[in-house]
Amino acid sequence: MKRIGVLLSGCGVMDGSEINEAVLTLLAIDLAGAEAVCLAPDIPQHHVINHITGREMEEKRNVLVESARIARGEIHDLATIDTLDLDALILPGGYGAAKNLSDYAYKGSEMEVLPAVADAIRNFYTAGKPLGFICISPVIAARVLGSEQVEVTIGNDTTNAEAIEKFGATHVNCKVSNIHTSKEGKVLSTPAYMLGPTIGEVAKGIEKLVNAVVALA
Repeated sequence: MKRIGVLLSGCGVMDGSEINEAVLTLLAIDLAGAEAVCLAPDIPQHHVINHITGREMEEKRNVLVESARIARGEIHDLATIDTLDLDALILPGGYGAAKNLSDYAYKGSEMEVLPAVADAIRNFYTAGKPLGFICISPVIAARVLGSEQVEVTIGNDTTNAEAIEKFGATHVNCKVSNIHTSKEGKVLSTPAYMLGPTIGEVAKGIEKLVNAVVALA
């Protein structure tokens, strides 16, 4: 059975993984006859947001511990990724990708990616293993693999597209229900909640991405 890594960044769209995107990814992997293996970095969460008010809260959380909520406790520290025998890696979106896995939310085109995340992406790319990026996470792909001239999509937002192009990658407009496969490497992406508007439309794109990743693995 193919083993597909799902790299999470917390729990909740405003400060972690977008829960719908993460769960839809896990569901699609299972329906495709593959095994989902959840991972997250064991690091402090950048901050905690009240998802009712949108305001920052005075508390501290851990990305790995929060991600375990989505994974029902079945999760691995990203530091152990080389021991997990994974065939592919998928990154759901949510602001956690831009706050915990990288600092894109604060630095934009001057962003840096968490070294362990960047290393994992480069290693999968070099090994010819598929990489899937959902929602805002394609900016991470662009930052890490821009020199490889990969193509990604975040839908049709010009600001994020400009940042992607600045990294050396190419942005391709895409509908929420579709995916884009890069001509360079096995790099796939879908807009998801960068466009929305409904969970049903988001699910179509994620299912296509997962099925393509599993087929390439």
